[in-house]
Amino acid sequence: MVEEGPLPERLARAITLGGPIPVSQFMAAANAHYYGTRDPLGAGGDFTTAPEISQMFGELIGLWCADLWDRAGRPDVAWVELGPGRGTLAADALRAMATAGLTPPVHFVETSPVLRDEQARRVPHATWHDDVEELPTDRPLLVVANEFFDALPIRQLVRRGATWHERLVACQDTLFLPVAGKQVPDDVIPPHLRDAPAGSIIETSPASVGIMRVLAARIVAQGGALLAIDYGYEGPAVGDTLQAVRAHTYANPFEEPGERDLTAHVDFATLALVGHASGAIASGPVGQGAFLRALGVDARATALAQSNADVLVDRDRLVEDMGELFNVIGLRHADWPEPAGFA
Repeated sequence: MVEEGPLPERLARAITLGGPIPVSQFMAAANAHYYGTRDPLGAGGDFTTAPEISQMFGELIGLWCADLWDRAGRPDVAWVELGPGRGTLAADALRAMATAGLTPPVHFVETSPVLRDEQARRVPHATWHDDVEELPTDRPLLVVANEFFDALPIRQLVRRGATWHERLVACQDTLFLPVAGKQVPDDVIPPHLRDAPAGSIIETSPASVGIMRVLAARIVAQGGALLAIDYGYEGPAVGDTLQAVRAHTYANPFEEPGERDLTAHVDFATLALVGHASGAIASGPVGQGAFLRALGVDARATALAQSNADVLVDRDRLVEDMGELFNVIGLRHADWPEPAGFA
């Protein structure tokens, strides 16, 4: 949007002039404004991510990277994080990696100036990029994406009667609501879902597929691995997972665009297939709880609890509360070893 004024008013004008817009366009505009104008994390924000719950999360991710790097022959690598939040995960991971002898250059893919400032406080020597296309091409990459893919725009298709339609966002004044748009051909619907009941919704994320395709191609060409952690499912499947969070409470995703975090569940099966089609080797998905236990979270929690008993509560949040909802997948170069945590 190039017009000035509050985002809801700009979106309303665009819809009034041009008609309803796809859910993906609405979500992209809302999240670009949301993340570009605030730090949404922590008790005073809208949500809390695993790295903000406990240092153990970032430390174990760092040791996962260091172990894989060591077994791959200790090549010169770059450490990459997509959507690094406040930089908390990176700071904890880099500290843990350093204990194993891995001190790689750090690259962040982040477009929010507010969050870049927070990241610079914790990881001042990082290099920032607006897009994954800008990442280094001269070395293997160790890529971490924690709660990154869930915030990328999704496309929704809704079954109306016996046909499928693009789901759009219409508006009355500044009241936004979803509506059924033009019919889409049956061949864009997975065969096993074409006869789903009326009202069913199918979600895809072309943005996620595009980014994963670029990263998988880089890993195949340069070496390295990717670790993605998010809440999601093994699709394709029927279901409306678009949601909004504000002040740690679920909210209407179509109200106050740009003032609440919009996310959708991640289709891990599709992301793994994209990686595989590019020539990378996929691992998982596995639940976050099982993954962290395999990396030694219980031993680390026991050690830290000797000086801070609250660590055990944090461990339960990561492993029990988030353990099944959040999933983990890995991609790696064919010549790199099987990563830890997926057995």
